Amino acid sequence: MYKRQVLASTPGKRGGFRLARSLEDITLMDVLAAIEGPDEAFQCDEIRKNGVWAELPESAFRAPCAVDTAMRAAELEWRRALASKTLASVQADAELQAPYLRRQVQEWYAEHYPPRTP
Repeated sequence: MYKRQVLASTPGKRGGFRLARSLEDITLMDVLAAIEGPDEAFQCDEIRKNGVWAELPESAFRAPCAVDTAMRAAELEWRRALASKTLASVQADAELQAPYLRRQVQEWYAEHYPPRTP
């Protein structure tokens, strides 16, 4: 099972959430698993058991079909790609594409959600 903590919480009136680890230590796979859970995206419904093959014994379906094999291989590659990309690398790519975005977002939040005074 794939489970690496992404967020940490602080209870209380001034509590909230923060990243549990640095951007360099959180991958897109960590984020996906935190949101979607560890289950594979593709779930085979074994449609071969319907129609013309409906009367075949269960033993005829022990080996996965070509679609199942292809989908599982694709999912494995997708998960490996996500596991190789950190939030730090995503941030770096975003800053290359939109160099002023960070400042603009910070200014927007400061304007719309000014810091509270204790």
